[in-house]
Amino acid sequence: MSNYMDIDDMDSKNRKTQHCEDRIDSGVDSLKEDEYRKIVEDLQKLPKPSECVNTTDTHEPWKLEFTEDGDTYLHLAIIHEAEDYAIQIIKQCQNDSFLNKQNHQRQTALHLAAITEQPHMVERLLKAGCDPRLVDQNGNTALHIACKRGSLACFSVLTQNQTQHLRPILTFPNYCGHTCLHIAAIHNYLSMVEKLVQLGADINAKEQCSGRTSLHLAVDLQNLNLVHTLIALGADVNSLTYGGYTPYHLTFGRQNSEIQRQLHDRTAQELRPMPESESEESDDELLSDEDYMYDDIQFCGR
Repeated sequence: MSNYMDIDDMDSKNRKTQHCEDRIDSGVDSLKEDEYRKIVEDLQKLPKPSECVNTTDTHEPWKLEFTEDGDTYLHLAIIHEAEDYAIQIIKQCQNDSFLNKQNHQRQTALHLAAITEQPHMVERLLKAGCDPRLVDQNGNTALHIACKRGSLACFSVLTQNQTQHLRPILTFPNYCGHTCLHIAAIHNYLSMVEKLVQLGADINAKEQCSGRTSLHLAVDLQNLNLVHTLIALGADVNSLTYGGYTPYHLTFGRQNSEIQRQLHDRTAQELRPMPESESEESDDELLSDEDYMYDDIQFCGR
Protein backbone atom coordinates (compact mmCIF):
# COMPACT_ATOMS: atom_id res chain seq x y z
CA MET A 1 0.00 0.00 0.00
CA SER A 2 1.80 3.12 -1.19
CA ASN A 3 -0.29 5.40 0.98
CA TYR A 4 0.53 3.64 4.25
CA MET A 5 0.32 6.29 6.95
CA ASP A 6 3.40 6.86 9.07
CA ILE A 7 2.78 5.83 12.67
CA ASP A 8 4.16 9.06 14.11
CA ASP A 9 1.82 11.06 11.87
CA MET A 10 -1.09 8.92 13.05
CA ASP A 11 -0.02 9.54 16.63
CA SER A 12 0.08 13.32 16.41
CA LYS A 13 -3.05 13.59 14.31
CA ASN A 14 -5.28 11.36 16.33
CA ARG A 15 -4.33 12.52 19.80
CA LYS A 16 -5.90 15.83 18.85
CA THR A 17 -9.22 14.11 18.22
CA GLN A 18 -9.09 11.74 21.17
CA HIS A 19 -12.02 12.12 23.56
CA CYS A 20 -12.01 10.24 26.83
CA GLU A 21 -15.77 9.73 26.73
CA ASP A 22 -15.55 8.18 23.26
CA ARG A 23 -12.91 5.75 24.38
CA ILE A 24 -15.01 4.49 27.28
CA ASP A 25 -17.32 2.81 24.82
CA SER A 26 -14.67 1.82 22.31
CA GLY A 27 -12.75 -0.48 24.60
CA VAL A 28 -9.72 1.80 24.77
CA ASP A 29 -10.89 3.92 27.67
CA SER A 30 -7.52 3.58 29.40
CA LEU A 31 -5.63 5.57 26.81
CA LYS A 32 -3.23 7.24 29.20
CA GLU A 33 0.14 8.30 27.84
CA ASP A 34 1.96 5.01 28.34
CA GLU A 35 -1.02 2.90 27.27
CA TYR A 36 -1.59 4.99 24.16
CA ARG A 37 2.03 4.46 23.20
CA LYS A 38 1.61 0.73 23.82
CA ILE A 39 -1.20 0.52 21.24
CA VAL A 40 0.87 2.51 18.75
CA GLU A 41 3.79 0.15 19.33
CA ASP A 42 1.48 -2.84 18.77
CA LEU A 43 0.48 -1.40 15.43
CA GLN A 44 4.13 -0.84 14.51
CA LYS A 45 4.95 -4.48 15.21
CA LEU A 46 2.29 -5.83 12.85
CA PRO A 47 3.43 -6.55 9.27
CA LYS A 48 2.32 -3.88 6.85
CA PRO A 49 -0.58 -4.89 4.59
CA SER A 50 1.49 -3.50 1.71
CA GLU A 51 3.87 -6.41 2.17
CA CYS A 52 1.07 -8.80 1.18
CA VAL A 53 -0.37 -6.87 -1.74
CA ASN A 54 0.21 -7.98 -5.32
CA THR A 55 1.37 -11.46 -4.31
CA THR A 56 0.04 -14.74 -5.54
CA ASP A 57 -0.34 -15.92 -1.94
CA THR A 58 -4.01 -15.59 -1.07
CA HIS A 59 -3.24 -16.10 2.61
CA GLU A 60 -2.59 -12.64 4.05
CA PRO A 61 -0.75 -12.95 7.37
CA TRP A 62 -1.75 -9.49 8.59
CA LYS A 63 -5.36 -10.67 8.79
CA LEU A 64 -4.33 -13.09 11.51
CA GLU A 65 -2.60 -10.51 13.70
CA PHE A 66 -4.38 -9.29 16.84
CA THR A 67 -3.44 -7.03 19.74
CA GLU A 68 -3.89 -8.12 23.34
CA ASP A 69 -7.36 -6.50 23.20
CA GLY A 70 -8.31 -8.62 20.21
CA ASP A 71 -8.12 -5.70 17.79
CA THR A 72 -7.23 -6.33 14.16
CA TYR A 73 -5.45 -3.98 11.78
CA LEU A 74 -8.84 -2.62 10.81
CA HIS A 75 -9.94 -2.03 14.40
CA LEU A 76 -6.76 -0.06 15.07
CA ALA A 77 -7.08 1.99 11.90
CA ILE A 78 -10.65 2.95 12.85
CA ILE A 79 -9.75 3.71 16.48
CA HIS A 80 -6.88 5.96 15.41
CA GLU A 81 -8.92 7.47 12.57
CA ALA A 82 -6.22 6.50 10.07
CA GLU A 83 -8.66 6.92 7.21
CA ASP A 84 -6.41 6.21 4.23
CA TYR A 85 -5.10 3.08 5.85
CA ALA A 86 -8.58 1.85 6.82
CA ILE A 87 -9.93 2.46 3.32
CA GLN A 88 -7.19 0.36 1.73
CA ILE A 89 -7.83 -2.52 4.14
CA ILE A 90 -11.56 -2.35 3.41
CA LYS A 91 -10.90 -2.40 -0.34
CA GLN A 92 -8.90 -5.62 0.05
CA CYS A 93 -11.61 -7.23 2.16
CA GLN A 94 -14.79 -6.76 0.16
CA ASN A 95 -17.38 -9.25 1.43
CA ASP A 96 -14.68 -10.92 3.53
CA SER A 97 -15.46 -12.28 6.99
CA PHE A 98 -12.44 -10.29 8.19
CA LEU A 99 -14.66 -7.20 8.20
CA ASN A 100 -16.82 -8.77 10.90
CA LYS A 101 -14.00 -9.79 13.25
CA GLN A 102 -14.88 -8.91 16.83
CA ASN A 103 -12.40 -7.86 19.50
CA HIS A 104 -12.53 -8.97 23.12
CA GLN A 105 -15.47 -6.61 23.73
CA ARG A 106 -17.16 -8.17 20.70
CA GLN A 107 -16.90 -4.91 18.79
CA THR A 108 -16.57 -4.97 15.02
CA ALA A 109 -14.96 -2.20 13.03
CA LEU A 110 -18.50 -0.95 12.40
CA HIS A 111 -19.13 -0.54 16.13
CA LEU A 112 -15.91 1.44 16.47
CA ALA A 113 -16.73 3.63 13.48
CA ALA A 114 -20.05 4.51 15.15
CA ILE A 115 -18.41 5.14 18.52
CA THR A 116 -15.80 7.45 17.00
CA GLU A 117 -18.50 9.06 14.84
CA GLN A 118 -17.02 8.44 11.41
CA PRO A 119 -20.11 8.22 9.17
CA HIS A 120 -18.06 7.99 5.96
CA MET A 121 -16.28 4.95 7.38
CA VAL A 122 -19.60 3.45 8.51
CA GLU A 123 -20.83 3.73 4.94
CA ARG A 124 -17.72 2.14 3.46
CA LEU A 125 -17.90 -0.76 5.90
CA LEU A 126 -21.57 -1.40 5.17
CA LYS A 127 -21.05 -1.32 1.42
CA ALA A 128 -18.08 -3.67 1.75
CA GLY A 129 -20.19 -6.25 3.57
CA CYS A 130 -19.90 -5.52 7.30
CA ASP A 131 -22.90 -7.03 9.11
CA PRO A 132 -24.90 -4.33 10.99
CA ARG A 133 -26.74 -6.99 13.02
CA LEU A 134 -23.73 -8.04 15.07
CA VAL A 135 -23.83 -7.00 18.72
CA ASP A 136 -21.08 -6.09 21.17
CA GLN A 137 -20.70 -7.39 24.72
CA ASN A 138 -23.59 -5.16 25.83
CA GLY A 139 -25.90 -6.43 23.11
CA ASN A 140 -25.67 -3.20 21.12
CA THR A 141 -25.63 -3.03 17.35
CA ALA A 142 -23.94 -0.07 15.67
CA LEU A 143 -27.38 1.57 15.42
CA HIS A 144 -27.90 1.24 19.17
CA ILE A 145 -24.59 3.03 19.64
CA ALA A 146 -25.50 5.83 17.21
CA CYS A 147 -28.79 6.32 19.09
CA LYS A 148 -26.97 6.44 22.42
CA ARG A 149 -24.45 8.98 21.17
CA GLY A 150 -26.97 11.08 19.28
CA SER A 151 -24.86 10.82 16.14
CA LEU A 152 -27.31 11.87 13.45
CA ALA A 153 -24.76 11.38 10.66
CA CYS A 154 -24.02 7.75 11.61
CA PHE A 155 -27.70 7.16 12.32
CA SER A 156 -28.61 8.34 8.80
CA VAL A 157 -26.00 6.13 7.15
CA LEU A 158 -27.01 3.07 9.18
CA THR A 159 -30.70 3.47 8.40
CA GLN A 160 -30.23 4.26 4.70
CA ASN A 161 -27.82 1.41 3.92
CA GLN A 162 -28.39 -2.31 4.38
CA THR A 163 -32.11 -1.60 4.74
CA GLN A 164 -32.94 -5.30 4.41
CA HIS A 165 -31.56 -5.73 7.94
CA LEU A 166 -33.16 -2.61 9.39
CA ARG A 167 -36.46 -4.12 10.51
CA PRO A 168 -34.93 -6.82 12.74
CA ILE A 169 -32.37 -4.35 14.12
CA LEU A 170 -35.19 -2.02 15.20
CA THR A 171 -36.70 -4.85 17.23
CA PHE A 172 -33.42 -5.99 18.83
CA PRO A 173 -33.25 -5.33 22.56
CA ASN A 174 -29.76 -4.96 23.96
CA TYR A 175 -28.77 -6.79 27.12
CA CYS A 176 -30.43 -4.07 29.23
CA GLY A 177 -33.67 -4.84 27.39
CA HIS A 178 -33.68 -1.57 25.43
CA THR A 179 -34.40 -1.16 21.74
CA CYS A 180 -32.96 1.68 19.67
CA LEU A 181 -36.16 3.65 20.30
CA HIS A 182 -35.86 3.25 24.07
CA ILE A 183 -32.27 4.44 23.93
CA ALA A 184 -33.08 7.49 21.81
CA ALA A 185 -35.96 8.34 24.16
CA ILE A 186 -33.86 7.95 27.30
CA HIS A 187 -31.23 10.30 25.89
CA ASN A 188 -33.87 12.78 24.68
CA TYR A 189 -32.97 12.71 20.97
CA LEU A 190 -36.42 13.70 19.75
CA SER A 191 -35.57 13.80 16.04
CA MET A 192 -34.23 10.25 16.27
CA VAL A 193 -37.36 9.14 18.11
CA GLU A 194 -39.51 10.53 15.31
CA LYS A 195 -37.35 9.02 12.59
CA LEU A 196 -37.25 5.58 14.24
CA VAL A 197 -41.03 5.48 14.44
CA GLN A 198 -41.27 6.55 10.79
CA LEU A 199 -38.86 3.74 9.89
CA GLY A 200 -41.12 1.19 11.56
CA ALA A 201 -39.93 0.96 15.16
CA ASP A 202 -42.72 -0.17 17.49
CA ILE A 203 -43.55 2.89 19.56
CA ASN A 204 -45.23 0.68 22.17
CA ALA A 205 -42.38 -1.82 22.47
CA LYS A 206 -41.74 -2.73 26.11
CA GLU A 207 -38.30 -2.78 27.62
CA GLN A 208 -37.66 -6.19 29.05
CA CYS A 209 -36.91 -5.34 32.67
CA SER A 210 -40.31 -4.04 33.82
CA GLY A 211 -42.33 -3.72 30.64
CA ARG A 212 -42.14 0.06 30.31
CA THR A 213 -42.74 1.64 26.92
CA SER A 214 -40.97 4.76 25.72
CA LEU A 215 -43.89 6.76 27.11
CA HIS A 216 -43.43 5.20 30.54
CA LEU A 217 -39.74 6.10 30.32
CA ALA A 218 -40.60 9.68 29.35
CA VAL A 219 -42.73 9.98 32.50
CA ASP A 220 -39.95 8.48 34.59
CA LEU A 221 -37.61 11.13 33.16
CA GLN A 222 -40.23 13.88 33.66
CA ASN A 223 -39.63 14.92 30.07
CA LEU A 224 -42.70 16.85 28.93
CA ASN A 225 -41.43 17.42 25.38
CA LEU A 226 -40.81 13.72 24.93
CA VAL A 227 -44.26 12.91 26.32
CA HIS A 228 -45.82 15.31 23.79
CA THR A 229 -43.74 13.86 20.95
CA LEU A 230 -44.64 10.26 21.74
CA ILE A 231 -48.34 11.01 22.15
CA ALA A 232 -48.33 12.86 18.81
CA LEU A 233 -46.66 9.83 17.21
CA GLY A 234 -49.42 7.55 18.48
CA ALA A 235 -48.04 6.07 21.70
CA ASP A 236 -50.60 4.00 23.62
CA VAL A 237 -51.34 5.84 26.89
CA ASN A 238 -53.12 2.73 28.19
CA SER A 239 -50.16 0.41 27.81
CA LEU A 240 -49.42 -1.48 31.02
CA THR A 241 -46.08 -2.44 32.54
CA TYR A 242 -45.61 -5.97 33.81
CA GLY A 243 -46.85 -4.69 37.16
CA GLY A 244 -50.03 -3.27 35.63
CA TYR A 245 -49.10 0.42 35.62
CA THR A 246 -50.04 2.91 32.91
CA PRO A 247 -47.84 5.95 32.16
CA TYR A 248 -50.42 8.00 34.13
CA HIS A 249 -49.81 5.92 37.25
CA LEU A 250 -46.13 6.84 37.10
CA THR A 251 -46.96 10.53 37.42
CA PHE A 252 -48.03 10.13 41.06
CA GLY A 253 -45.48 11.57 43.44
CA ARG A 254 -43.70 13.35 40.58
CA GLN A 255 -43.23 17.11 40.35
CA ASN A 256 -44.40 17.79 36.79
CA SER A 257 -48.16 18.22 37.17
CA GLU A 258 -48.51 19.12 33.49
CA ILE A 259 -47.47 15.60 32.46
CA GLN A 260 -50.09 14.23 34.85
CA ARG A 261 -52.79 16.45 33.36
CA GLN A 262 -51.82 15.48 29.82
CA LEU A 263 -52.11 11.79 30.60
CA HIS A 264 -55.16 11.88 32.88
CA ASP A 265 -57.64 12.84 30.20
CA ARG A 266 -56.16 10.41 27.69
CA THR A 267 -56.08 7.40 30.00
CA ALA A 268 -59.12 5.12 30.00
CA GLN A 269 -61.28 5.88 33.03
CA GLU A 270 -61.20 2.32 34.30
CA LEU A 271 -57.40 2.38 34.23
CA ARG A 272 -56.93 5.60 36.18
CA PRO A 273 -57.08 4.11 39.71
CA MET A 274 -53.83 2.66 40.95
CA PRO A 275 -53.78 -1.14 40.71
CA GLU A 276 -54.23 -2.88 44.04
CA SER A 277 -51.08 -4.25 45.57
CA GLU A 278 -50.96 -7.89 46.55
CA SER A 279 -49.81 -6.76 49.99
CA GLU A 280 -53.23 -5.22 50.56
CA GLU A 281 -54.90 -8.62 50.62
CA SER A 282 -56.28 -9.53 54.04
CA ASP A 283 -54.52 -12.03 56.27
CA ASP A 284 -57.51 -14.35 55.93
CA GLU A 285 -57.04 -14.45 52.16
CA LEU A 286 -53.37 -15.30 52.55
CA LEU A 287 -53.97 -18.17 54.98
CA SER A 288 -54.83 -21.59 53.64
CA ASP A 289 -56.90 -24.27 55.37
CA GLU A 290 -53.69 -25.98 56.40
CA ASP A 291 -52.56 -22.84 58.21
CA TYR A 292 -55.65 -22.96 60.46
CA MET A 293 -54.81 -26.54 61.48
CA TYR A 294 -51.84 -25.32 63.48
CA ASP A 295 -53.43 -22.41 65.33
CA ASP A 296 -52.84 -24.12 68.71
CA ILE A 297 -49.02 -24.10 68.51
CA GLN A 298 -47.50 -22.48 71.62
CA PHE A 299 -44.21 -20.63 72.05
CA CYS A 300 -42.79 -20.02 75.53
CA GLY A 301 -46.04 -21.22 77.10
CA ARG A 302 -48.22 -18.91 74.99
